[in-house]
Amino acid sequence: MNQNKFIEEVNKLGINITDEKLNKLEKYYELLIEYNKVMNLTGITEKESVYLKHFYDSLTISKIIDLTKQETLCDLGSGAGFPGIVLKIFYPNLKITLIDSLNKRINFLNKVIEELDLKNIEAVHTRIEDYSMGNKEKYDIVTARAVAPLNILLELGINLVKVGKYFIAMKGILENESDYSNALKKLNCKEEDLIIFKLPIEESSRSLIKISKKDSTPKLFPRKYSDIKKKPL
Repeated sequence: MNQNKFIEEVNKLGINITDEKLNKLEKYYELLIEYNKVMNLTGITEKESVYLKHFYDSLTISKIIDLTKQETLCDLGSGAGFPGIVLKIFYPNLKITLIDSLNKRINFLNKVIEELDLKNIEAVHTRIEDYSMGNKEKYDIVTARAVAPLNILLELGINLVKVGKYFIAMKGILENESDYSNALKKLNCKEEDLIIFKLPIEESSRSLIKISKKDSTPKLFPRKYSDIKKKPL
């Protein structure tokens, strides 16, 4: 996806693009490639693939939620900053928290935040289950992109969602997802919307699952995230 195609497809999402945002994405790409030489951030390094599979893909969450009407967002297992950093560039109204358990990645995220001069965004070095227990009902939106099966993600992250707000999972092929109906029931949640679509150009499958939190989460002792590794879409 070259820059012109990126602009065209992002416009179709109804998202405003400015030269400033494009310049920040370009700097982000340069930092990603530079740091990827010394640490494992992504297996996708070719520029047009990064713009499609990381930058554009991160923005597809706008298909299922209007982020201009939200205030706070938490990105679980943010890795190299997808979708959180990209969302901050395009939605400056959001106060964003990036969660990752690897300090090297947090150092990279902080470098990106500094170099792009992003405000109201922080990168926190912690495990998801630990952060979740100490930050009950703090966020309007909690999201995770290609981190773990949804039933596990819900157990780990639903505690962070405000009552009446949303957990949004960004997935690949939904048929690969384990059944999460029991988790919805146990955690007082409801699936509000499901959107299945294909990325432009390569037409790989994507799924967005929007889950609302009906009332306060029952007290749980969530499973550990430590042995779950981030998998590419």
